[in-house]
Amino acid sequence: MGKRWEDEEDAVMQCTVCGATLRPTTSDLPFKVREHTIVILKNLPVLECPNCVQYLIADREFSRVEQMLAQVNGAAELEILRYVA
Repeated sequence: MGKRWEDEEDAVMQCTVCGATLRPTTSDLPFKVREHTIVILKNLPVLECPNCVQYLIADREFSRVEQMLAQVNGAAELEILRYVA
């Protein structure tokens, strides 16, 4: 079975595209939740590649992202939400 990021929090994660070491940071990321609705989550914790801008979202954070996106009603074309763990 594959290894999960949470299983090796102290381990160094490598970018699957270029091989660089991923660095923990926060980022503002867009998510398309409906045909005409985009949500931008601000200050989302990610592991980001400094070379090619690939990123990983940990399972724990992604579960919270799913909860937040499920509450979006789609009335607006663009919503901006601050990530809160």
